[in-house]
Amino acid sequence: MLRHYCASQLYAGGMDLIAIQEVLGHAWIATTLHYIHIHRTHVEDAWVAGQQRAAERLKGLVTP
Repeated sequence: MLRHYCASQLYAGGMDLIAIQEVLGHAWIATTLHYIHIHRTHVEDAWVAGQQRAAERLKGLVTP
């Protein structure tokens, strides 16, 4: 149970899957994915953050 919590917290904190795989000592990324439980809002939050980054990049391209 502690490994599930740790993996989930690391992922929620922004650590990438490959790094979590290393920390947990898994040979296969599929094993790491089994340990990570994603909060319901994680996907929506990631979508909003991506949209904000895209909007910031476009600001420099658009001339008034």
